[in-house]
Amino acid sequence: MNQLYEAINSTDVTFISSIFKLFLSLVLGAVVGFERRQKGQVAGMRTFSLIAMGATLAMIVSIYIPQEYLGLKNGDPGRIAAQVISGIGFLGAGAIIQMKGSVRGLTTAAGIWMTACLGLAVGSGMYLTASVACILILVVYRILEQIEKIFLKSAEQKIVRIKIDKIVTDGTPYRQCFSKFRVHISDEFLRYDYTQGVTTINFMVRSKDDTDFIGLFECIRTLGDTLSITLTNEVNN
Repeated sequence: MNQLYEAINSTDVTFISSIFKLFLSLVLGAVVGFERRQKGQVAGMRTFSLIAMGATLAMIVSIYIPQEYLGLKNGDPGRIAAQVISGIGFLGAGAIIQMKGSVRGLTTAAGIWMTACLGLAVGSGMYLTASVACILILVVYRILEQIEKIFLKSAEQKIVRIKIDKIVTDGTPYRQCFSKFRVHISDEFLRYDYTQGVTTINFMVRSKDDTDFIGLFECIRTLGDTLSITLTNEVNN
Protein backbone atom coordinates (compact mmCIF):
# COMPACT_ATOMS: atom_id res chain seq x y z
CA MET A 1 0.00 0.00 0.00
CA ASN A 2 2.85 2.38 0.81
CA GLN A 3 4.35 1.78 -2.62
CA LEU A 4 0.99 2.48 -4.27
CA TYR A 5 0.57 5.67 -2.25
CA GLU A 6 4.04 6.85 -3.18
CA ALA A 7 3.43 6.02 -6.85
CA ILE A 8 0.18 7.99 -6.89
CA ASN A 9 1.76 11.03 -5.21
CA SER A 10 5.03 10.93 -7.14
CA THR A 11 6.02 14.17 -8.87
CA ASP A 12 7.25 12.08 -11.80
CA VAL A 13 4.71 11.09 -14.44
CA THR A 14 4.10 7.34 -14.15
CA PHE A 15 1.45 5.02 -15.53
CA ILE A 16 -0.14 4.46 -12.10
CA SER A 17 -0.23 8.14 -11.16
CA SER A 18 -1.63 9.11 -14.57
CA ILE A 19 -4.44 6.52 -14.40
CA PHE A 20 -5.33 7.60 -10.86
CA LYS A 21 -5.44 11.27 -11.88
CA LEU A 22 -7.69 10.54 -14.86
CA PHE A 23 -10.01 8.39 -12.78
CA LEU A 24 -10.27 11.01 -10.02
CA SER A 25 -11.02 13.68 -12.63
CA LEU A 26 -13.72 11.47 -14.10
CA VAL A 27 -15.37 11.08 -10.69
CA LEU A 28 -15.18 14.75 -9.70
CA GLY A 29 -16.37 15.92 -13.12
CA ALA A 30 -19.26 13.44 -13.02
CA VAL A 31 -20.34 14.73 -9.59
CA VAL A 32 -20.58 18.29 -10.90
CA GLY A 33 -22.22 17.14 -14.13
CA PHE A 34 -24.82 15.11 -12.22
CA GLU A 35 -25.90 18.26 -10.37
CA ARG A 36 -26.21 20.22 -13.63
CA ARG A 37 -28.20 17.43 -15.30
CA GLN A 38 -30.65 17.43 -12.38
CA LYS A 39 -31.34 21.08 -13.20
CA GLY A 40 -32.21 20.19 -16.78
CA GLN A 41 -29.00 21.46 -18.38
CA VAL A 42 -27.80 19.78 -21.58
CA ALA A 43 -24.23 19.58 -20.26
CA GLY A 44 -24.29 16.65 -17.84
CA MET A 45 -22.11 13.91 -16.38
CA ARG A 46 -20.42 12.91 -19.63
CA THR A 47 -19.62 16.47 -20.66
CA PHE A 48 -18.16 17.54 -17.31
CA SER A 49 -16.23 14.25 -16.91
CA LEU A 50 -14.62 14.67 -20.32
CA ILE A 51 -13.74 18.30 -19.57
CA ALA A 52 -12.10 17.36 -16.25
CA MET A 53 -10.20 14.41 -17.77
CA GLY A 54 -9.11 16.47 -20.77
CA ALA A 55 -7.71 19.19 -18.54
CA THR A 56 -5.98 16.57 -16.38
CA LEU A 57 -4.42 14.90 -19.41
CA ALA A 58 -3.21 18.28 -20.66
CA MET A 59 -1.55 18.86 -17.29
CA ILE A 60 0.04 15.39 -17.32
CA VAL A 61 1.47 15.99 -20.78
CA SER A 62 2.73 19.42 -19.66
CA ILE A 63 4.69 17.79 -16.84
CA TYR A 64 5.77 14.75 -18.88
CA ILE A 65 7.38 16.53 -21.84
CA PRO A 66 9.99 18.56 -19.88
CA GLN A 67 10.84 15.55 -17.69
CA GLU A 68 11.04 12.88 -20.37
CA TYR A 69 12.34 14.70 -23.42
CA LEU A 70 14.26 17.66 -21.98
CA GLY A 71 15.47 16.06 -18.76
CA LEU A 72 14.12 18.95 -16.72
CA LYS A 73 12.66 18.42 -13.27
CA ASN A 74 11.61 22.04 -12.97
CA GLY A 75 10.61 22.90 -16.52
CA ASP A 76 7.56 24.97 -17.37
CA PRO A 77 4.57 22.57 -17.14
CA GLY A 78 2.17 25.47 -17.40
CA ARG A 79 2.79 26.18 -21.09
CA ILE A 80 0.43 23.52 -22.41
CA ALA A 81 -1.95 23.60 -19.44
CA ALA A 82 -2.40 27.35 -19.84
CA GLN A 83 -4.06 26.78 -23.18
CA VAL A 84 -6.83 24.86 -21.41
CA ILE A 85 -7.94 28.02 -19.61
CA SER A 86 -8.28 30.01 -22.82
CA GLY A 87 -9.42 27.12 -24.99
CA ILE A 88 -12.24 26.02 -22.69
CA GLY A 89 -14.02 29.27 -23.51
CA PHE A 90 -15.61 27.82 -26.63
CA LEU A 91 -17.47 25.24 -24.54
CA GLY A 92 -18.68 27.90 -22.16
CA ALA A 93 -19.86 30.04 -25.07
CA GLY A 94 -21.63 27.01 -26.51
CA ALA A 95 -23.53 26.50 -23.25
CA ILE A 96 -24.81 30.08 -23.49
CA ILE A 97 -25.56 29.97 -27.21
CA GLN A 98 -27.50 26.74 -26.69
CA MET A 99 -29.83 28.78 -24.50
CA LYS A 100 -30.41 31.17 -27.43
CA GLY A 101 -28.58 34.01 -25.76
CA SER A 102 -30.31 33.70 -22.41
CA VAL A 103 -28.16 34.44 -19.38
CA ARG A 104 -29.40 31.15 -17.89
CA GLY A 105 -26.43 29.45 -19.54
CA LEU A 106 -23.84 31.50 -17.66
CA THR A 107 -23.86 29.34 -14.52
CA THR A 108 -23.21 26.19 -16.53
CA ALA A 109 -20.51 28.00 -18.54
CA ALA A 110 -18.80 29.07 -15.31
CA GLY A 111 -19.06 25.47 -14.06
CA ILE A 112 -17.40 24.21 -17.24
CA TRP A 113 -14.52 26.62 -16.77
CA MET A 114 -14.21 25.70 -13.07
CA THR A 115 -14.25 21.98 -13.88
CA ALA A 116 -11.40 22.49 -16.34
CA CYS A 117 -9.40 24.16 -13.57
CA LEU A 118 -10.36 21.28 -11.30
CA GLY A 119 -8.88 18.87 -13.84
CA LEU A 120 -5.66 20.87 -14.00
CA ALA A 121 -5.40 20.69 -10.21
CA VAL A 122 -5.78 16.90 -10.30
CA GLY A 123 -3.24 16.67 -13.11
CA SER A 124 -0.69 18.56 -11.03
CA GLY A 125 -1.23 16.24 -8.07
CA MET A 126 -3.37 18.54 -5.90
CA TYR A 127 -5.87 15.79 -5.08
CA LEU A 128 -7.23 17.18 -1.79
CA THR A 129 -7.48 20.71 -3.17
CA ALA A 130 -9.35 19.45 -6.24
CA SER A 131 -11.75 17.44 -4.06
CA VAL A 132 -12.47 20.45 -1.84
CA ALA A 133 -12.96 22.58 -4.97
CA CYS A 134 -15.51 20.04 -6.23
CA ILE A 135 -17.41 20.29 -2.93
CA LEU A 136 -17.34 24.08 -3.14
CA ILE A 137 -18.75 23.94 -6.68
CA LEU A 138 -21.69 21.94 -5.32
CA VAL A 139 -22.05 24.47 -2.47
CA VAL A 140 -22.33 27.25 -5.05
CA TYR A 141 -24.84 25.29 -7.14
CA ARG A 142 -27.01 24.05 -4.28
CA ILE A 143 -26.69 26.18 -1.14
CA LEU A 144 -26.17 29.60 -2.76
CA GLU A 145 -29.11 28.89 -5.04
CA GLN A 146 -31.32 28.37 -1.99
CA ILE A 147 -30.01 31.59 -0.42
CA GLU A 148 -30.84 33.47 -3.62
CA LYS A 149 -34.36 32.07 -3.59
CA ILE A 150 -34.87 33.14 0.02
CA PHE A 151 -33.45 36.65 -0.15
CA LEU A 152 -33.95 37.43 -3.84
CA LYS A 153 -37.42 36.02 -4.43
CA SER A 154 -38.38 38.80 -6.84
CA ALA A 155 -35.07 38.87 -8.69
CA GLU A 156 -35.94 36.38 -11.43
CA GLN A 157 -36.47 38.29 -14.64
CA LYS A 158 -38.91 37.21 -17.35
CA ILE A 159 -40.49 38.63 -20.47
CA VAL A 160 -44.26 38.70 -20.93
CA ARG A 161 -44.95 39.18 -24.64
CA ILE A 162 -48.47 40.29 -25.58
CA LYS A 163 -49.69 40.44 -29.17
CA ILE A 164 -52.81 42.57 -29.60
CA ASP A 165 -55.04 42.83 -32.66
CA LYS A 166 -55.08 46.64 -32.69
CA ILE A 167 -52.75 49.62 -32.33
CA VAL A 168 -52.52 50.20 -28.59
CA THR A 169 -52.31 53.86 -27.59
CA ASP A 170 -52.64 53.42 -23.83
CA GLY A 171 -50.81 50.68 -21.92
CA THR A 172 -52.26 51.59 -18.52
CA PRO A 173 -54.85 48.75 -18.39
CA TYR A 174 -52.11 46.20 -19.00
CA ARG A 175 -49.91 47.71 -16.30
CA GLN A 176 -52.84 47.57 -13.90
CA CYS A 177 -53.12 43.80 -14.46
CA PHE A 178 -49.44 43.36 -13.58
CA SER A 179 -49.88 45.53 -10.49
CA LYS A 180 -52.92 43.51 -9.42
CA PHE A 181 -50.83 40.31 -9.36
CA ARG A 182 -47.84 42.10 -7.77
CA VAL A 183 -45.57 41.67 -10.75
CA HIS A 184 -43.01 44.47 -11.06
CA ILE A 185 -42.45 45.87 -14.56
CA SER A 186 -38.79 46.79 -15.14
CA ASP A 187 -39.10 47.95 -18.73
CA GLU A 188 -41.31 47.89 -21.80
CA PHE A 189 -40.61 47.29 -25.49
CA LEU A 190 -43.24 48.06 -28.14
CA ARG A 191 -43.58 47.05 -31.78
CA TYR A 192 -46.31 48.44 -34.04
CA ASP A 193 -47.25 46.66 -37.26
CA TYR A 194 -49.44 49.22 -39.02
CA THR A 195 -49.96 47.03 -42.10
CA GLN A 196 -51.61 44.31 -39.99
CA GLY A 197 -52.93 46.60 -37.26
CA VAL A 198 -51.10 44.58 -34.60
CA THR A 199 -49.20 45.72 -31.48
CA THR A 200 -46.57 43.60 -29.73
CA ILE A 201 -45.65 44.62 -26.20
CA ASN A 202 -42.73 43.04 -24.34
CA PHE A 203 -42.98 43.65 -20.60
CA MET A 204 -39.71 42.94 -18.79
CA VAL A 205 -40.86 41.84 -15.33
CA ARG A 206 -39.53 40.53 -12.04
CA SER A 207 -41.70 37.98 -10.31
CA LYS A 208 -41.80 35.68 -7.31
CA ASP A 209 -41.84 31.90 -7.52
CA ASP A 210 -45.51 31.75 -6.52
CA THR A 211 -46.74 34.34 -9.04
CA ASP A 212 -50.08 33.35 -10.58
CA PHE A 213 -49.22 33.90 -14.24
CA ILE A 214 -52.36 32.06 -15.38
CA GLY A 215 -54.50 34.55 -13.49
CA LEU A 216 -52.40 37.40 -14.86
CA PHE A 217 -52.86 36.18 -18.42
CA GLU A 218 -56.61 35.85 -17.92
CA CYS A 219 -56.73 39.45 -16.67
CA ILE A 220 -54.87 40.60 -19.79
CA ARG A 221 -57.14 38.52 -22.05
CA THR A 222 -60.26 40.21 -20.68
CA LEU A 223 -58.94 43.54 -21.94
CA GLY A 224 -59.94 42.37 -25.42
CA ASP A 225 -58.30 41.92 -28.85
CA THR A 226 -55.54 39.74 -27.37
CA LEU A 227 -54.07 37.39 -29.99
CA SER A 228 -51.42 35.68 -27.86
CA ILE A 229 -49.51 35.92 -24.59
CA THR A 230 -46.06 34.38 -24.15
CA LEU A 231 -43.88 33.97 -21.06
CA THR A 232 -40.21 33.77 -22.04
CA ASN A 233 -36.65 34.78 -21.14
CA GLU A 234 -35.87 36.53 -24.41
CA VAL A 235 -36.78 39.86 -25.94
CA ASN A 236 -37.53 39.37 -29.62
CA ASN A 237 -40.38 39.77 -32.03
